Amino acid sequence: MNRLPGLDLLRALAVTWVMLFHSFLVGGLGDDFAWLSRFGWAGVDMFFVLSGFLIGTQWLKPLAAGEAPRFRAFYARRAWRVLPAFLVVLAVYVAFPAWREAPGLQPWWQFATFTVNLLIDYARHPAFSHAWSLCVEEHFYLLFPLLAWGLARRRSVVLTVSLCAGLAMAGVALRTGIWLHDDATSPDRAWYVEDLYYPTWTRLDGLLAGVVLALIKVYRPQHWARLMARPAAALLLGVTLITAALWLFRDRTGLPANAVGWPLLSAGMAGLLVAAASPRSGIGRWSLPSVGWVATLSYSLYLSHKLVMHAVDQALPTSVNGGWRFVAHGVAILAGGAALHYLVERPGLKYRDRTSAATATATATASAGATARSARSAA
Repeated sequence: MNRLPGLDLLRALAVTWVMLFHSFLVGGLGDDFAWLSRFGWAGVDMFFVLSGFLIGTQWLKPLAAGEAPRFRAFYARRAWRVLPAFLVVLAVYVAFPAWREAPGLQPWWQFATFTVNLLIDYARHPAFSHAWSLCVEEHFYLLFPLLAWGLARRRSVVLTVSLCAGLAMAGVALRTGIWLHDDATSPDRAWYVEDLYYPTWTRLDGLLAGVVLALIKVYRPQHWARLMARPAAALLLGVTLITAALWLFRDRTGLPANAVGWPLLSAGMAGLLVAAASPRSGIGRWSLPSVGWVATLSYSLYLSHKLVMHAVDQALPTSVNGGWRFVAHGVAILAGGAALHYLVERPGLKYRDRTSAATATATATASAGATARSARSAA
C-alpha cells in the first residue's frame, strides 16, 4: 500500500502525543508543561484506528478479488515488522534493570507471548507497560485474518454488519459490567488499568472503527469515493466526536467515559482518518519531510522512548528544567528511536521484503510451470 501523507501526519501526531503523556509518568518535563500531556493517552487509539484500516485493507483486498488467503505470508510479514525491534528493547529491559523507567518488570515470557496486557500487576511492575498496546495489536493480527476469511466465504452483508455492531455493543456492555463490579468491590490493585484499560477485549473500538473503513473501501468503493469527496465534513464530524469523547473523559476513570467514550473517540478518529486519506483535503496533501520521518520512526520511538526519558532524567542535573529539559528529552528520544530504527527495525524490514520477493518469484515460476504442463497434457 502506498504511503499517504495525511496518514503519516496522523501517525506522527499520535506518537508525539503518547510520548508527551508518558514523559510525566517517568518524571519528565515538569509542571510547566503539564498542559501538553492532558489526554495524551488518546494517541494510542489513533494508532488502533490506523492499524485497523491499513491491515484491514491489506488483508481484505485480495479476499474481495477472490484470491486464496495467504496466512503464512501475512504472519511472516507481521513478525518481521514487529519482532526484531521489540525483542531488542525487551532484552534491554530484562538485562539492565537500572535502565528501566521503573524498577518492577513483569516476567519476560509475558512480553514474549504478548500476554502482559492480560496478566500485569501494574502497581508493582509498571516497567515497559506501554507494550500493552502492542499486545492488543498482535491479538488483532492473529485473529482478524481468520475472522475476515470466514466472513468472506459467507459473503453476507447482514452478518458482517451485525458482527461489527455486536462487537461495539458488547464492548460497551463489558466495560460497564467490569466498572460496576470493580467500583463496588474496590479490589486492592490497579483495577482500572488491569481490568479496563489494558485488556484486549475492552479495547477493540479503535481497531473495529478502522476495519469498518477498510470494509467500505474494499467492498463498497462507490461509498468510499463519496467519503473521499467530502473531507471537510469528515474532519468536522471527527473533531466534534473527539471533543465530545474527551469531554466525557474529563473523569478518565468514570463510568460514562469507559462505557461509551471509547467508541465515540474511535468514531471521531475514523473521521480524521477519512479526511487525512482524501487527496482533496489539506491534511491529506501535506507532505512534510520531518512528519514523514517521524511517522517512519514511530514504532521504534514507541518502543524505546521510556528508556531514553529515564536516561535523560538520570543524566541531567536537577537544575536543568523547563524548556531545556524539554529540548533534551526531544533530541534524545529522536536519536534513540532513529538508532533503533536504522540499526534493527529497517534491516529486518529489508530482509522481509527480499524474502517476500523471492517467495513470490518462486511461486509464480511454479505456477507457470504447472500451467504449461497442464497445457501440454491437454494437447
